[in-house]
Amino acid sequence: MGDVLGSIFTKANFLFMMQGLGLTIIIALFTIVLSLIFGTGMALIRHFCRGKAAVFSGLAGAYIEFFRCTPNILWILWIRFTVQGNANVKAVLACTLFTTAVVAEIVRGGLNGIPKGQFESAASQGFSFWQTLFYIVLPQTYKSIIPALLSQVITIIKDTSFLKVVDIAEFMRNSTVVMGQLRSSAQIVTLYGFIALVYFMICFSLSCGVRYYQKKITV
Repeated sequence: MGDVLGSIFTKANFLFMMQGLGLTIIIALFTIVLSLIFGTGMALIRHFCRGKAAVFSGLAGAYIEFFRCTPNILWILWIRFTVQGNANVKAVLACTLFTTAVVAEIVRGGLNGIPKGQFESAASQGFSFWQTLFYIVLPQTYKSIIPALLSQVITIIKDTSFLKVVDIAEFMRNSTVVMGQLRSSAQIVTLYGFIALVYFMICFSLSCGVRYYQKKITV
């Protein structure tokens, strides 16, 4: 067993895989931050645009439904072969396009849970619509959707493995490169177990955080 581990986890191989893991985390962080910004905007447009502005609500709804009902890997491939530029930036763009639609629905669900009387109460105190939105409504919304957002972060981290198909040097791709150097089935199975363990440790830690937060807000 020691020979198997030693042949896989050489210093060079381990550092190479950890570099990929670092890129995985960076892509996931940029994706969730950008998706939260754009997803919040989409949710606000879909939730509040009425009357003459209803067309914008319809466009936001069309975007959300279109991207939610298509696979993420499709957009990874489409961006890869149609957009010029840095490969890592394109990876973030592809993941953000898809995740924005998911986050928009999460935020909209949070907005639906805010009583409409909040605006009336704020207006009686002299708050404008935007002041009410940014100082009262959105803070409550974000607080209520943190568990769902953290669950989405877990999904994003796992979905970065799709970037392997467009040769982005993330964790799965770099681990696969190392796997190409192996000769025995024991080595390959061991490396697959290591890959699964790394994803499990990251995602399980986040999952524990979600459960802890849910218990905390319930109490």
